[in-house]
Amino acid sequence: MSTSIQDIPLKTIEGQDSSLGAYSGKVLLVVNVASKCGLTKQYEGLEALYRQKQAQGLEVLGFPANDFKGQEPGTDAEIAQFCSATFDVTFPLFSKIAVTGAETHPLYQQLIAAQPEATGEGPMREKLVGLGIEANPAPGVLWNFEKFLIGRDGQVIGRFSPDVTADDARLRQAIDSALAA
Repeated sequence: MSTSIQDIPLKTIEGQDSSLGAYSGKVLLVVNVASKCGLTKQYEGLEALYRQKQAQGLEVLGFPANDFKGQEPGTDAEIAQFCSATFDVTFPLFSKIAVTGAETHPLYQQLIAAQPEATGEGPMREKLVGLGIEANPAPGVLWNFEKFLIGRDGQVIGRFSPDVTADDARLRQAIDSALAA
C-alpha cells in the first residue's frame, strides 16, 4: 500500500519533523519556492492570500527547491531569514527539497502523479524556451512557484503553472471551492 500524501515525512525549515497530516482538515496550497527567481515576488501575493484565507482554513506551504538554475542556493536558515525580512512571510516553510529529477522528494512524486497537468500550462513553458532554457518535461514541475491544491480530505485537487499568481481568478476560484467543500 502506498503512503498517504498526509503521512510522508517532512521537515520544517526549523528542522522539526512534520507532515501534511499536521494540517489535516485544511485546504493546502503547496508551492515550490525560490529566493533568486524572476517569480520570487510571488511570495508577496502568497502571503497576502494566506493572511486573507487562513481563518477560513487555508494553509500555504512553501517548499524551497534549488532545481531550477540554482535559484535557491541558501541554507534553510538563510531562506527563512530572506522570506521573513524581504516578504514578511508568515506561512509555513519547509526544509529545502528536490522537486525534479532522480532526487524528487516523495511528496512531489505523489503530487505530480495525482495531478499530472497544470492549469495555465503553456505561456511559461514557451517563455523558458524563448530564453533558451530547457523546460522540464511534463508532467514534471516546470519551474519555481508551481502550485498544488489539496482539499480538506487530503486529495490533490488542482495544479497551477508557475506563472498563475496568487491573485489569478482560476486559482482563487479553486481555493474558494475547496474551502467551501
